[in-house]
Amino acid sequence: MKYTRIYADAAGESHLQDVDPAMKPAGNASTMSELIAAKGVIFRETRSGEYLIDWHTAPRRQFVVNLTGEVEIEVSDGEARRFGPGSILLAEDTTGKGHISRGIGNDERRTLFIPLSD
Repeated sequence: MKYTRIYADAAGESHLQDVDPAMKPAGNASTMSELIAAKGVIFRETRSGEYLIDWHTAPRRQFVVNLTGEVEIEVSDGEARRFGPGSILLAEDTTGKGHISRGIGNDERRTLFIPLSD
């Protein structure tokens, strides 16, 4: 299991980084990561064909879990990636140049935002 982190470096440039959280045996034929403290859950539905948010920073540190639809994230170092159903992003670029979010295709995008405790 992995997620992609969006973060800003010391110069304010934003980047994407793949993260593999450490997993430990948890019984019942499963493994689990350590607990990451969160504040709650926000449900969001977006009409994908009309979705474009130009350069912006994340409003808070949060996981973004894509349930349906697809989005392209572009960061200031020039990298762009598409994320579809089942992908998990950790938005941590609360400062710096931020990123662009573009809806891809015509499917509605449903996401869960999980704000993290500081």
